[in-house]
Amino acid sequence: MTVVFERPYQFVPPYRGRLWPWLIQRLRLYDRYLKRKEGVVDYELRGTEHLRQSLDAQHGILLAPNHCRYADPLVMGWPARQLGIHVHAMASWHLFNEGRFDRFALRRMGAFSIFREGNDRQSLEAAIEILVEGRRPLIIFPEGTTNRTNDQLKPLLDGVAFIARTAAKRRAKLHADPSKTADDGSGNVVVHPVAIKYLCLEKIDRWATTQLDRFEQRLGWKRMPPRDIRQRTVRLAEALLALKEIQYLGHCGAGDLPSRRDALIEHLLTSTEAEMQLDKPSADVRERVRLIRSTASSRYFENGADPATATALKRHVQAADIAQDLSSYPDSYLMADQVTDTRIVETIQRMQETVNGHADHTIPLKAVIEFAPAIQVDTKRPPKGQPDPLMQTLGQELTTRLARLATEARKL
Repeated sequence: MTVVFERPYQFVPPYRGRLWPWLIQRLRLYDRYLKRKEGVVDYELRGTEHLRQSLDAQHGILLAPNHCRYADPLVMGWPARQLGIHVHAMASWHLFNEGRFDRFALRRMGAFSIFREGNDRQSLEAAIEILVEGRRPLIIFPEGTTNRTNDQLKPLLDGVAFIARTAAKRRAKLHADPSKTADDGSGNVVVHPVAIKYLCLEKIDRWATTQLDRFEQRLGWKRMPPRDIRQRTVRLAEALLALKEIQYLGHCGAGDLPSRRDALIEHLLTSTEAEMQLDKPSADVRERVRLIRSTASSRYFENGADPATATALKRHVQAADIAQDLSSYPDSYLMADQVTDTRIVETIQRMQETVNGHADHTIPLKAVIEFAPAIQVDTKRPPKGQPDPLMQTLGQELTTRLARLATEARKL
């Protein structure tokens, strides 16, 4: 997720028309894009009858998928096409700044912007209104950002519950108003957990060997002893961590990989917070990264930053982004008794994005999209300090389904 420094944030509202979404579905444009840009060439839908039941009941529907790849928003177009519906989706502001065509296409497919570096009341209000109207399902990724770990769910953001619960309250008021008709928002507000799992359609040995060879050659590693793909991937991850340690610490760290990763993350965030004179908001890496990014963005546009200040702010954001990227490498993900072909592919592609800014997507993938039964949204908020039952249920459903889907990948 990129902080946009080229221009200040301007809300991009949802496109309400039907012609463009219908045309995009008819011409299968996202099928072509997914194949060319993301390597996703096939899909399988499961549990769509649960979504159909909510559509027939005229509920306000919030679809809450896990978010492990940039392809996720577009693969959600496949169930929409099969069910003959259109959707809206909340999308990060930076995606609307990739170019005029991207901005045009995103809007016509139903996306609207969210400014993750600040409090975006317009975006929240648009999301709530979509659920109140109930004309189209709304897609929100509750993890917030892409994590590249398909088998492990990151902590969910509470904003999903706020949006759903606020919409449920407004719908309840509409039901109580005798002057309103069924078209003014009949049914309830429900959340459907959606588990997305990507499976490799062919053996990864040739693809992985080619990608690892290129990495090792860039590092000057030649005539290496025989090792399997898992060992090579782990060693390269360790090498890239060592390079970042030397860059920011001046030396390689000591200890196992998780402790070294955590030490570098803490150094990056603590030193950046000190330079920006920010108090540590919490122990959560994402909250600390968000504060750094939002402060950098506001200072850049509020003060008309001079070149030196602008350079420093961009450097602070880069350090925060590296910390967040490091936090996406989970413990034990590539343990010998747990590793699968999809985990190897994810890790290699994540390293490629870190080093090259983009990943190789020539390995063909199949997306499995599984819908869970609806979770009805209660209008009452949980007591202060207590876990939100809506978010707990959502997290449990996604975790359980992803764990089961993970078993469909090939073991190495």
